[in-house]
Amino acid sequence: ERHKNKKTKSHRDPTREMKQATKRPQEVVSTEEERPYKRSNMGTRSRSNRVSGNDDVEARPSQSSTAKRGLPQPTPDNIRSLELSPKTERALVAFCANDNTLEDSLPLALTDKPEPDHGAHQYIYQRQEYDEGMLVYSTSMVVDARTNDAMRSPFLLYNVGLTHLSRGKYQEARRWFQLALERLQLVSDNPQAAMAVVETYHNLGYCHYHLGDNKTAMRLYQEALALVREHGLGELQEAASLNCIAVLLFHNGMKEGRQEILTFFERVLAIYRAFKGVESAECATCLNNIGRLHYLNANYDMALNAYSQSLEIRRKVLGPMSIDVAATICNKGQTHHQQGELDQAMDCYKEFLKVAPARLGSKHRDIAVIFKCMAEIHHEKGDLDTARSMYEKALQAGRSALGNYHPDLASTLNKLGNLYYELEDLDTALRYYNEGLKVEKVTLDAHHPHIIVTLMNIAQIHRHRGNLAAALTKYREVHVLQLNANGPNSIEVATTLTNMGLIQHQIKSHAAAFESYQEALRIQRDHYKSDDHLEIASTLNSIGLVLFNQKVYELAKECFYDSLRIRKKLLGADHRDVAILWYNIATIYLETGEDDRAITYYEETLRVERKALGNSHCDVVLTLQHLGLVHQQRGELEKALVYFNEALSIERTRAGRSKTSVAKLLNLIGNIHLQQAEMTDMMKCYSEASRIYRDHGPHDTLVIAGYNFYGLRKLHPPCAPVA
Repeated sequence: ERHKNKKTKSHRDPTREMKQATKRPQEVVSTEEERPYKRSNMGTRSRSNRVSGNDDVEARPSQSSTAKRGLPQPTPDNIRSLELSPKTERALVAFCANDNTLEDSLPLALTDKPEPDHGAHQYIYQRQEYDEGMLVYSTSMVVDARTNDAMRSPFLLYNVGLTHLSRGKYQEARRWFQLALERLQLVSDNPQAAMAVVETYHNLGYCHYHLGDNKTAMRLYQEALALVREHGLGELQEAASLNCIAVLLFHNGMKEGRQEILTFFERVLAIYRAFKGVESAECATCLNNIGRLHYLNANYDMALNAYSQSLEIRRKVLGPMSIDVAATICNKGQTHHQQGELDQAMDCYKEFLKVAPARLGSKHRDIAVIFKCMAEIHHEKGDLDTARSMYEKALQAGRSALGNYHPDLASTLNKLGNLYYELEDLDTALRYYNEGLKVEKVTLDAHHPHIIVTLMNIAQIHRHRGNLAAALTKYREVHVLQLNANGPNSIEVATTLTNMGLIQHQIKSHAAAFESYQEALRIQRDHYKSDDHLEIASTLNSIGLVLFNQKVYELAKECFYDSLRIRKKLLGADHRDVAILWYNIATIYLETGEDDRAITYYEETLRVERKALGNSHCDVVLTLQHLGLVHQQRGELEKALVYFNEALSIERTRAGRSKTSVAKLLNLIGNIHLQQAEMTDMMKCYSEASRIYRDHGPHDTLVIAGYNFYGLRKLHPPCAPVA
C-alpha cells in the first residue's frame, strides 16, 4: 500500500469542534483518528513484481509502511522470475521443428495449473515463464546404435517427458519422467545411469515446481545434488542443483534462511564464472536471482548492483529485445520504485513495454502489472488524471488476461478506489471497493487480510458520509474475521475495537464504546508488555472521553492523566498530542466548577499548541475561543474580549479558514460589547456576522446574549441602563 500514514489530531472533547483532515486510504489502521486503510491501495503499494521477479505485495489497507509513502516490505509469496528461458525456446524448436502452431504460440504464457472451481466465476491462471536457471537439462538423451540396451527404454521415456515439458504440459511430463526414473533405478549399476538419474530428478523437480509442489521439488533437487557429489559428476552439475535448491528456498520465504540462500547463489555464481565465463547467460541469471534476494531483504542498493550486472550481460548475450532483458529491466524499475526514485523506475517500466507486448501480447497479465506500477508512480506524484487512465488500462488488460475474478484485478480495483477517495468522489470509490471485495471473496480465503482491509476501506467511506450504522456493521465483520484469523489477543483485533469504539462513541452508545475500548486496552497492554506505548495512550484518552460523556469525571480525569504521562515521556512536553490531553483535563475541571484550574490548563494547552503548531493554527484559534468563553462565564469581559479578538485576528488571515468561523467569533465579540453597553461596536460585529451568515451559512444565525435583560442586568450591571 503506498499512502503516507498521516498522524491526525487526537480526539478532543465533543463539546469542542473536532477537526479531522481527509486522508488517503491506508494500510496501517489508526487507533484513534479516522484513517482509511490501504493495501496496495487503501493500502499496501502493489508492486506486481511477477514480471520482474520481485514481489506483488497487495498492501492492505495498510499501511503501509516505510518512512516513504507507505511502501510495504516485499514478501516472497508470489515472487517468480517470469522470464522466458532461451533454453525453453531451444528445446521447443528441437522437439517441434515441424509444429507451426507451437512456433506461433511461443511468446504466450504456458499453462498447466488446474483452475479453481468457482462455478460461474472464471479464473484464468496465466504465467509467463522466465529464466531462473531451473531448466538446466533441456537436451534429449541420444538413443542410437551405441546406446546400451538397458538404457534405451529409460532414455526414450525421458525424451517423451522432455517433449511434454517443452510444451508446458507438466502433468504429462511428470508421468513420463517418473517412468524413466523407475527404469533407471533398475540399472543403477550402469555407468551412464548416474547422470541420467540426475537429469531426470531435475526435470521431475521442475515439473513439481511448476505445479506448485515445492516440497516434492526440493526433495528431488536435494537427491540430485547428493548424487552429483557421491559420483563426482562435476562442479557445473553441483551448481545447477544448488541454484534450484536456492530458488526454492527463496520462494519458501523463510526469513531466517536468507543468508544461506545467498551463500548458495554466490557459490553457484563462482562456479559459473569459472567454467562458463563472467559474461555467460548462466552468470546473468544467477545475478538476477541474487538481485531478487537482496530486494526481498530490502537491500536495494545491492539489488540494483546485481541487476545492473545481469542486465549488462544479458544485453550482450541475448540482445536488446530478449524478454529476459526486459524482465531484469523491470526488476531494476521496481527496485528504483521502492527507493522512491520514481523517474528511474518509470524509465525502466517504459523500456519493458517496448519489448514485452511483442513477445507476450498486449492482453497479458505482466503488461497489466506494469500499467499498474506506472499508474502508481503518477499517483504518488499527484497526477491523478494520468494515474486513473493507467489504472483503467491495467484493469482492461488484466480482465482480458485473467478473466473477471483474479486477485490482481482486486488490487487494481482497490487502487482505483483509493484514487477516487482522494478525489473525494466517495460514491465511485465505494463502487470500486465493493467490486474489489466481490472479487476477493471469490478468489481468496475467507479470512485473507486483503478482504479485511477492503472491508475497513468501505467502513471508512461510510464514516465519511455519516452513515455510522453501516460503518459499524463493516467493522464488526472485520472483527469477526480477525478473531477467526488471528485469535482474540492480536493487536489487529485491538485496532478494530478502537475503530468500533469511536463509532459507538459518536452514536452515543457509550456503554458499548467503553467495552470496546476496555478490551482493546487489555490486548494492547498484553501485547506491548508495558503502558509506555502511544497506542495505549491513545486508547486511554478515548476511554476518558467516553467516561466524560457519561459524567464519570474522576475516572475520566485519571485516564487523561495516565495518557498525558505516557505522551510526555515518549513525545516530550511540547508535542501537539500532549496539548490535547491538557485540553481534555482543563475541560473536566471546567465541568466540575474548578474554573481557576481549568484556565491554567487551557493556558498550558495554548502554550504547547503555539510551540508545536505555530501561532496561526486552527487549534490555537479554538483554544483562544475556549479561554474567552471561560472568562466570559466568570464575568471577566475584558479578558474574554482579548482572547476573542486574538482568535478573530488569526482566523481572518488563516489559510483554509471557514467564513462562518469568522462570523461566529464576531458574534461572540458582539455579545461582549452588548454586555458592556458598547452599542456601536456591538452593531458592527452583529452586522458583519449577519452578512456572512446570509452569504455562506444559510443554517446559521446570530445568537444574541441579551434577550434575558433581567439576568443580564444582574450579572453585568454596567449594561443595565441600555438594557
